[in-house]
Amino acid sequence: MSQENLPIEHLYFTESNLEQILENLDVVRNRIHPQLSDEEGVNEQVFPSVCLIGLGRCGSNIALDVASLVYDARTNYMREVENQEILDSEREFRPMRWIRKHLPLEGKDGFKPVFLIEPIVLLGDLDKDIEGRIRFSNQEGRTKFLEEYTKLQIMDLSEVHAGGAGNAPILGQYLAKIILNKDATTFRNESWKQMHSYLVDSCGIKANQSRLYFYIFSAGGGTGSGMASEFGLAQQFSYLSKTFDYRSDQSKMADKRHSFVFEPIFTSGICILPNISGKNVEISEALHINAGRLLTKYISEEWNFSYNEEREEDEVPADVMERIRPWNSMMLISNDIMRYAEEEDGGDADNIDVNTMEKYANQYISQQIFNILTAQAVTTDYDEDYFRRAGIDIAETIRLDANDLFMSLAGPVAVAYAESVVNEGTRQDSVDIDDLFCRSIELPHFNDDTSAIEGVSVLPVESERYREAIKDYRKSGYDASTLNHLHFFKNCSSIVSIISLPRDYKLSFTALNRLKMHLNRLCPNTTLKRYALVIGASANLSLTTLIAKSPCLSDDFLTLMVAYMKRCFARDDYRYTDEIDNAIIKMIQDDDFDEALVDKFFTTYENPAKILDTNWYAIKPMYEKKYRELIDNNQRFVSINDIRLDINNVKNAIKYLREIYRHRISKTNVLTLNG
Repeated sequence: MSQENLPIEHLYFTESNLEQILENLDVVRNRIHPQLSDEEGVNEQVFPSVCLIGLGRCGSNIALDVASLVYDARTNYMREVENQEILDSEREFRPMRWIRKHLPLEGKDGFKPVFLIEPIVLLGDLDKDIEGRIRFSNQEGRTKFLEEYTKLQIMDLSEVHAGGAGNAPILGQYLAKIILNKDATTFRNESWKQMHSYLVDSCGIKANQSRLYFYIFSAGGGTGSGMASEFGLAQQFSYLSKTFDYRSDQSKMADKRHSFVFEPIFTSGICILPNISGKNVEISEALHINAGRLLTKYISEEWNFSYNEEREEDEVPADVMERIRPWNSMMLISNDIMRYAEEEDGGDADNIDVNTMEKYANQYISQQIFNILTAQAVTTDYDEDYFRRAGIDIAETIRLDANDLFMSLAGPVAVAYAESVVNEGTRQDSVDIDDLFCRSIELPHFNDDTSAIEGVSVLPVESERYREAIKDYRKSGYDASTLNHLHFFKNCSSIVSIISLPRDYKLSFTALNRLKMHLNRLCPNTTLKRYALVIGASANLSLTTLIAKSPCLSDDFLTLMVAYMKRCFARDDYRYTDEIDNAIIKMIQDDDFDEALVDKFFTTYENPAKILDTNWYAIKPMYEKKYRELIDNNQRFVSINDIRLDINNVKNAIKYLREIYRHRISKTNVLTLNG
């Protein structure tokens, strides 16, 4: 699909010169594999299969934490393998607590520490000083880490905008649109052109082996919340436009690196939701409105892409291109995790300082990303001698590739997590599998043995009610009927479970069956269940379960979404009453959807001024002037009004919730002719 024939909604720049794309990829490849010897060809080095994109302050901090986690584990692994004595003499070196507890760095009990996969990590922010913030932070060992972890790259976007988005997602989205609509070759910063080719232009071609992309951001801010979905849309747009490009001249090329090979990429947003409940939290905060905007936007796009039956049966590719959504799925992680964890631990969440709370929440998120990454790692992502040194039979590992996730995860996703310590020689039947499963779906809490945070990333219902339901679940001997009536479990359409085992521990067939039985009973209407068994990537037995689609029916999700709709869409008569709250619940539950009700309560377009304490009409021309100056082409101009959400987004979001609310499966009946 040529640049001239792009749908009017999407004016994203995509490099069309394949030679230029390959040249840019080689520069990126050379940057992340600088240790190449002279005789090796640059093109022989493959890109890691996984890429993390941290956007905004929160997103870039978490992506940086994951990279630090990987780097510290690798450093310790190599140190022990190469020289045990040096390791002994340097025992005062202590990386972050979670790494120390989670990975057997000190070789106790004959264990060897593991070597983890190394994803490419891209960090982007609208803050001019992102590089300074990262390079000059006082974290121990940070400078050495930044020099040696060459797969970490900073996207400097300051020539478009040198400040943040002022806690307004629509401004973050508009600035991202300027960045992505502007010809990448016209940026003064050469590295952006190359990063753009890696992230946008080349996804799916043979020369770029990355297939899994995780966008990490805070939903409550302006920069990450606004930029993330725009970056995701640009990548999806570039990828899909290639799949619909049937030009035969590509197939005749001698250099097959040029060609686009149809391999699914899987992209996911990892979305940090703001604190909702608590003594000192009010629902009208701007953070909640910002998060609600992102959730409304995403599920309305997901409805349009996956479910909208109003489209023509013989839809042409151009129509599909107008319905793209930013990611295949969006993982939801609540910032309330730390409050619940402190309360479960007997502490007082009101007394935790903000930095500690954020650090622990980031730790939980890093754990989840790490486990998901290991389930998709291909052998080329590991050190070539890793499996041989660790004594792991790769044939016993069941991994999930991009296609598995592409087919089995869509829409909003929640994460359930727990782990158990298993020492070398531990008997298979000594681990309480029932307890492990129950801990994974409880309210977030600390695991005293490992200091990891366990539990579910978004609560199905309000915390006190859920705490009581979990107590009943345990008391009843894990009778799923105490929980499986909650929409979070009852309406779940697909599940992906990742079981990670230490090198020398074998999970018995009976234990695996018990895990499957618990999942089947808890989620009785699940259409698709996928399992990954990862061996040798963890010191503990851990269970990560991804629960798809139904999290949009959780209390937190609905509360944030409706808070945004009331603040930015509601007509004056209904803005401060509970009529809209009750009406939306009724719209989801009623057999027939009366769209006229939406028109009654809401205006045609969102009003961004409702979350800004300044004059929206004075801000708008400033940003549009920036667009015109940076992209000097009237035909490519996009007004900030054009990216407002409208009443159709509200209707589509409600239709999506209605669809998930009605999710059922029919049981298979055994048929026989032998009556």
